[in-house]
Amino acid sequence: MAPENTMAAFRAAIAAGADAIEFDVRLTRDGIPVIIHDSTLRRTAGLAARVADLDWAELQRVDVGSWFTRSGNSFPNETIPSLEELLTLFESNDLLIVLEMKCESRSEHLPLAEACCRLLNEHSLKQRVIVECFDLSALTIVKDIDPEIKTAALFEPAFSMSDQRILDKATEVGASVLAPHHRLARPSLVDKAKLAGLQVAIWTVDDPSWIARARSMGIDALITNDPAAMLAHR
Repeated sequence: MAPENTMAAFRAAIAAGADAIEFDVRLTRDGIPVIIHDSTLRRTAGLAARVADLDWAELQRVDVGSWFTRSGNSFPNETIPSLEELLTLFESNDLLIVLEMKCESRSEHLPLAEACCRLLNEHSLKQRVIVECFDLSALTIVKDIDPEIKTAALFEPAFSMSDQRILDKATEVGASVLAPHHRLARPSLVDKAKLAGLQVAIWTVDDPSWIARARSMGIDALITNDPAAMLAHR
């Protein structure tokens, strides 16, 4: 394993034989899409600065690997990748790309969607990508920019909605994939999603027992932090 959202982590997932790679994208102050989950650098770099308040040149100097040490491995030189850098890596393989848009406000939807769609087209990778977001209105913007890009509707476990309401919200924004947290992965929801023509991807599961469960329920994909361990039990 390697520190999240770093090139070391992506290369490790590729080496492990993962079918797809999921990552998070935000915009820097100067409009560069970069790969990072949190809105600040506090957890992965020990800095209070917000990603949106820093330029790409400043972020390139930030160490986001030293905090992570597992099994004697250290990653002191890992930095935040740009989306451009990661898409260049994807040109050398055929993995599915799962790009999560991270937006703190609706004002970020359009510039982030435009930047992501532009780079996906420049690298000729849009046929291999699924764009996902918790704020489903952002997916509508992606579809408006490029209707050919597939989207996934993300749902957190705190969402206390009926199966039908979840499906309605996903289909209203043109999503082709339903991506609920594993606590929401009840058989009734999966069955209804499949009947509606949606694929189902569950996040985030690191317990190999989920593999058999997913097969029995008809779940299409499992998103995990440890692809090597999960693949060993597939």
